[in-house]
Amino acid sequence: METFSMSRKEVPRAGLLKAALVGRITNAQGARALRLSVRQFRRLKRRFREGGARGLLHALRGRPGNRRLAPQAREQVGVLMTTTYAGFNDVHLTEKLREVHQLAVSRSSMRSIRLALGRPATRRRSAPQHRSRRPRKPALGQLAQLDASPFAWFEDRGPLATLHGVIDDATSTPLALWFRPHEDLHGYVAVLERTCRTYGLPLELYGDRLNVFARNDPHWTLAEELQGHQDPTHFGRMLQALGIGFIRAHSPQAKGRIERLWGTLQDRLTSELRLRGISTLEGGNAFLPEFLADFTRRFARPPADATPAWRPVPRDLADLLSCRYHRTVARDNTVHLGARWVQIPRGPRGRSYAGCHVQVHERLDGHLRVVYHDTVIASQPSPDPAFVLKPREGPGQVRRG
Repeated sequence: METFSMSRKEVPRAGLLKAALVGRITNAQGARALRLSVRQFRRLKRRFREGGARGLLHALRGRPGNRRLAPQAREQVGVLMTTTYAGFNDVHLTEKLREVHQLAVSRSSMRSIRLALGRPATRRRSAPQHRSRRPRKPALGQLAQLDASPFAWFEDRGPLATLHGVIDDATSTPLALWFRPHEDLHGYVAVLERTCRTYGLPLELYGDRLNVFARNDPHWTLAEELQGHQDPTHFGRMLQALGIGFIRAHSPQAKGRIERLWGTLQDRLTSELRLRGISTLEGGNAFLPEFLADFTRRFARPPADATPAWRPVPRDLADLLSCRYHRTVARDNTVHLGARWVQIPRGPRGRSYAGCHVQVHERLDGHLRVVYHDTVIASQPSPDPAFVLKPREGPGQVRRG
């Protein structure tokens, strides 16, 4: 006796068709019960009369589909999945196969091949938690989020690194990325400068409670107590000088959009770096512009308001993005900052600046400028190409020499 399996959908069909054949129900009643047209019910009835219950089975059941990937192509995909593109997620791998190898493979087929090879998914999706959603800003440039992500971006080929980044809130588009050994002031100033030079000044920035952005210590100097507020951090003073507001997030979930970006980049960017054999921070930073352009092309979403809110960039942006320190000029007309000494030349009519209170501006590239009454009276280029901008002391402290 022949045996075959039927689905839950096909079993009730057989009973209704048998009832229609013996005249217990009409074709219209049977079609209504199966939510089919009378014409389709008649077709099924004819197939049931000629072939019995087996006539209700799909003709291709148990046979490979016409659109099934060819065995040679499946084998090629499996080899690439385990060698060249090991660690790529299913969607990322379908893109690479289509663009590099001219292989059109659907995501579901890619998943089927991966499971057949016994390979787990690169990232497991966690169950969603209930959150209150903050609406996006409608226009580009109204709000930008910034954060950093320490991760093994170069895997076992290079050092651990921290990727600093800025994204636009309206579109979740990454605006700037930069690798640093650790999360620090230099990395945040670097991505802010690249954002400003590429797009313009945003109205506001959204970041966490890191002490790079805003003071979170309980210590007040006498001068701060008299003025009623703490002096800002170096980064906070830069934002004030540029007229950019700052909003402090109180949890990682509040920065959900940029936190989700890190998950995507830890998958895609890491795979692209591996594919190119990049293993250094310098090589990674050189590749980031190419990666950003491709990422934006694939994932950028249009803003609700097509009119951007970016503001013009001031000419002295490099100077506004500098750490500033108060100094008193020594008797030999020098000022020092850390291990660096700056000799101030004679002023107009041979005047000496000894005893004068000046500001020393330390830029992102290490260039020093000594400013007296809004006039640059001395400057010094960076002595080290690998200069790192870091806070040497609070911006309001005054030191002699």
